Amino acid sequence: MKGSTYRRCSCRDPKTGKELGTSCPKRSRKNHCSYAVRQELPPREDGSRRSFSRSGYSSLKAAQADLDHIRALLGLAEADDPEGTQLIAEMLAEVGRERTALPDVEETRRRLNAGQDLIGSLTVSEYLDRWLAGKRIRKSGLNRYETDIRVHLKPRIGNRRLDRLRVSHLSEMFTDIRDANAQVLEDNAQRRAAIDELATIPWKGAEHRARRKAMKAAIDEMPPFRRITGPATRQHAKATLRAALNDAIGQQIITFNPAAHVEIDPVRKPKALVWTDERVAKWEQTGEKPSPVMVWTPQQTGAFLDFVAEDRLYAMWHLIAFRGLRRGEACGQPWSETNLDTHSLTVSSQLVQDGWEVEASDPKTDSGYRVVALDDDTVTVLKRHREQQDADRAEWGSAWVETGHVFTQEDGSWLHPGKVTDLFERLVTASGLPPIRLHDLRHGAATLMLAADIDIKIVSDTLGHSDTRITRDIYQSVLPQVGKSAAEATAKLVPLQRKAEAEKAARKAAKKAKAKKAEAKKPRTGDGGKPKNRAKAQAKADKKAKRRKPKK
Repeated sequence: MKGSTYRRCSCRDPKTGKELGTSCPKRSRKNHCSYAVRQELPPREDGSRRSFSRSGYSSLKAAQADLDHIRALLGLAEADDPEGTQLIAEMLAEVGRERTALPDVEETRRRLNAGQDLIGSLTVSEYLDRWLAGKRIRKSGLNRYETDIRVHLKPRIGNRRLDRLRVSHLSEMFTDIRDANAQVLEDNAQRRAAIDELATIPWKGAEHRARRKAMKAAIDEMPPFRRITGPATRQHAKATLRAALNDAIGQQIITFNPAAHVEIDPVRKPKALVWTDERVAKWEQTGEKPSPVMVWTPQQTGAFLDFVAEDRLYAMWHLIAFRGLRRGEACGQPWSETNLDTHSLTVSSQLVQDGWEVEASDPKTDSGYRVVALDDDTVTVLKRHREQQDADRAEWGSAWVETGHVFTQEDGSWLHPGKVTDLFERLVTASGLPPIRLHDLRHGAATLMLAADIDIKIVSDTLGHSDTRITRDIYQSVLPQVGKSAAEATAKLVPLQRKAEAEKAARKAAKKAKAKKAEAKKPRTGDGGKPKNRAKAQAKADKKAKRRKPKK
């Protein structure tokens, strides 16, 4: 195909407005004209001609370099690859129209061999939409990805080209999020202060009413209360972007994942703490929880179960407290997977909350599919619950909704996980016990099993943890008595001289105290064999002398 470089003069005739071209009187001057290239491209599918043209080169050498570049791009497609030839021709035609830089030859070769778009104009927003549409995961996971993309990623980096996304762009994005958090906190504080001030203005009086009206108008103009984007949400947005870009690398759209290298604030998970007497006393005084994650002692767990013994869902609270089922697993547990004769149940499904809608789903992870052993007391509780459910079914008659679940609403329909949480919180408040979350009841079950010295692997399998390391983290909230026993057992392993001497002195002191106590129990006499209690002895002697006195 033909191609050439040539000199071009852009001077125009002042009368006609047409380019002078070769008739320009200044054309012979060395720096007057610029250089241009023109390369014939493969014809379109309908047979029409097309070409690549570009001008404005300052030298013939620069123009020739671009012409060689264009020919190298055209040579990427094999002679027996008409589709590849058309793709390269369309790419060059678009580059010519948009006046963009010629694409790199090797990058174009890679894209052509991988079957990708030859022009890297795909934006982050376009790719994320494509990536999300291709995901085949459960609805709750898709909704979380969609929220991250819609709320955090698209508004800040959506218009950037995917192949030009850099670590610095992501650092700027997370910096913007932190700045936005500061603004949200400031706006919330101003709105709260205005509402508090409004509450202090009396209702009566024309002046007060006018002031209240002005304050309300000012509050309406303020931004509404908003939540900040916390560290966990930022980490999740980063994880979503990283997963999407990893797939882009797998498809050979990009070769580098900037989300894998950007650094953001780490998430500090709250430490789980046990409600000791000291912490309970402080909570009663201040109303503040020492940690967002709190665990009851065995005594407190027993007190709660005694308090809710007559609750319709007592069996659920009992099962979570002792066997550690997740909320959704308990709500979705079917009778068909609950074998009370063999003292076991199989966790194979759950109810998950999507917004406020509820849907059935598989367990959270592969390790969530598990068989959970049941103790005799729990089996007895579940049998009583089944009898009560049978009585409810007979009472509701044809209105009964047959779901086959162990725990249901009064009419047999699904339990709503959100309402279960609300009910649990109300029961805890009514019991007067220190507050915990429903998930903390599961955490407490893990702690109780560890306190009972059950093997860590068995505990992990019972809870459905994917790794025993997750279960070991439960030791952060180990019960005080278990911690003390471990400390004493550890201390006894180290023989210390001062420790042996202290124990010897303690035994000697105890022996001396015992001897002194025994000596104190013996009757003690003073001078002349008389008892030391002289007052008592004198009274006894006077009584005896009175009996011996002769009558007159």
